[in-house]
Amino acid sequence: MSRIVSLRQRRVFAFVAVVFASCVATGIAIAAPDAAFDSAFRHFIVASGGDKSAVDPAADAFDALLKAEPANPVLMAYAGAAGAMRAGTTALPWKKMGYAEDGLALLDKSLAMLTPAHDAPIQHGTPGSLEVRFVAANAFLAVPPFMNRAARGAKLLDEVLASPLFANAPLPFQGNVWMRAAALAAKEQRPADAQRYLNEVISRNAPQAEKARALLKGAA
Repeated sequence: MSRIVSLRQRRVFAFVAVVFASCVATGIAIAAPDAAFDSAFRHFIVASGGDKSAVDPAADAFDALLKAEPANPVLMAYAGAAGAMRAGTTALPWKKMGYAEDGLALLDKSLAMLTPAHDAPIQHGTPGSLEVRFVAANAFLAVPPFMNRAARGAKLLDEVLASPLFANAPLPFQGNVWMRAAALAAKEQRPADAQRYLNEVISRNAPQAEKARALLKGAA
């Protein structure tokens, strides 16, 4: 009996190994554990809000997650965006450029990895192709103009908004996209578009609705 069980176990392990190898080869990402992703994401959000003390923890956390799951383009995008934010934590010009260029290179790689298979949810129920594009759009729109990424960032943001996957994406993600689109529209002096995106946030009662109302009130 022990020999039969052992043989069955070996067959199961072999099957799992083949499936895993197939996923890696075809670019299908396996989601990072929710707890680990959530912890890294919290640091990332704080860092994105301007807290420089959260940048290194966010970058280190996503680097570690990416090492464990190198075929996950979502993790690669966050690792790249967090790495690019490190440029704001140093006064040394060569370090600034190094951090920015390395981070942007990872973002480019994450975009190049995308295939139709990544339209499936990867982290938090969000289609991976949308999340990668949105993270990259945010990063590209945030870097200095001389790096010539703003046009591509705006294009990626438009692609997310126009995607048929967007309508069924989680509401918090939709809210983040609409808020970013509203900010870009306001910067480009397109008040009607900015108002439209903010009203989408409010009408859908997204988590960002209170902030959207405040922005509309301030623009009145």
